[in-house]
Amino acid sequence: MKINVKGGEMKQEEINEYVKYLEEKFPNKVISTLGLNIDGDFVDMNYTFESVPFERIRRITGYLVGTVDRFNNGKRAEEHDRVKHDTNIYECCI
Repeated sequence: MKINVKGGEMKQEEINEYVKYLEEKFPNKVISTLGLNIDGDFVDMNYTFESVPFERIRRITGYLVGTVDRFNNGKRAEEHDRVKHDTNIYECCI
């Protein structure tokens, strides 16, 4: 985690409390960066989280799958022979 303190100095114990606060508020996320901007008696926090890996799931031949690696030869052939439609082409006749 990258931590940046601006506008003054802050003790490590106080920085640790801000990190602890964010970890308790967002228990399922990993903090990537934390910016602490000191403005008098106030501290502004700017933070970002690590990106979450996303697996694409699609419906192929009636099954919701991410990959076809567990399909048998018949299902693989069925997936290969599907007509894939292009959604970027628009035609209009008036």
